[in-house]
Amino acid sequence: MLNDSTIQNWQSTGTYLQSTKGGGMKVFVREVGNRTATPEQTLLVLHGFPESSLSFHRVLEGLAERFDRVVLFDFPGYGFSDKPQQGYSYSLLEQADVALEVWQQLGVTGGHLLSHDMGDSVATELVAREVEQALPQWFSAGFKSYTLTNGSVVLGLADLRIIQKLLLGPLGKWVAKLSTRTIFHHQIRSAHGEAPLEEAEIERLWNMNLHKQGREATHLTIKYLLDRRRYEASRWLPALSKTEVPIHICWGDKDHVARVEIAHYLKQEVCPKAELTLMEGAGHFCQLGAPEIWLRSILTYYERFGA
Repeated sequence: MLNDSTIQNWQSTGTYLQSTKGGGMKVFVREVGNRTATPEQTLLVLHGFPESSLSFHRVLEGLAERFDRVVLFDFPGYGFSDKPQQGYSYSLLEQADVALEVWQQLGVTGGHLLSHDMGDSVATELVAREVEQALPQWFSAGFKSYTLTNGSVVLGLADLRIIQKLLLGPLGKWVAKLSTRTIFHHQIRSAHGEAPLEEAEIERLWNMNLHKQGREATHLTIKYLLDRRRYEASRWLPALSKTEVPIHICWGDKDHVARVEIAHYLKQEVCPKAELTLMEGAGHFCQLGAPEIWLRSILTYYERFGA
């Protein structure tokens, strides 16, 4: 199943940390660069659903050329990390706790935050904690900037796929178990939009989803959308409007799920001081489908910002 050389190389160059959550889960970490890098030269990356840190394999080298240290990891329930079906809620609040736990174990005291899809929702919880001055003391340097890419952070403007709605329903557990490779491929292509996405990349997403029986936990990991409904209007969007940390909204305009209307809404109604970059012709899984456009858009912002 994992005989893909890209997957094997990614795993072999990573390591595992132990979380205090979920009875001591193992969390896969992939980082490059200098562990003594300053927070200003540290990039912290959060992946989306149903993905893993591997989704950044086509852009990691470019990011590492810009930053002295790049830190990625697989959230519980994703990629090479443990995927418990009991003892862990998969709430966005717990996922944010795990992110902080990973960074603490790695000695990270701050950095630029870059997120995608579900990772955007974790990022907005971290923004809320920053606004409330509730981040831990060891994270003393704080966040230097926030970059959000193609995520359903304004859920009312998202166009969820049928499989996502079914997984959230009362039969979600059985839907997860019965999901096939063909259905998965179709849903990924549908979500991505009409922009190109290689079949090899979809197959990697599928294989990583199967790893450690991850498919059977999909109905649990997708429950982050319920948190989105619960906290979006009362906590997370207000935090984006209040933070004084620079925000970059970087969006592929061909996304069929986290539609470009979300990016425009954030810029116009939530955080007008944010910088908006639209990636023409890029779909939902933009770092996989259009890595050159994605890298150029991301790095241009950091160069102007002075990272």
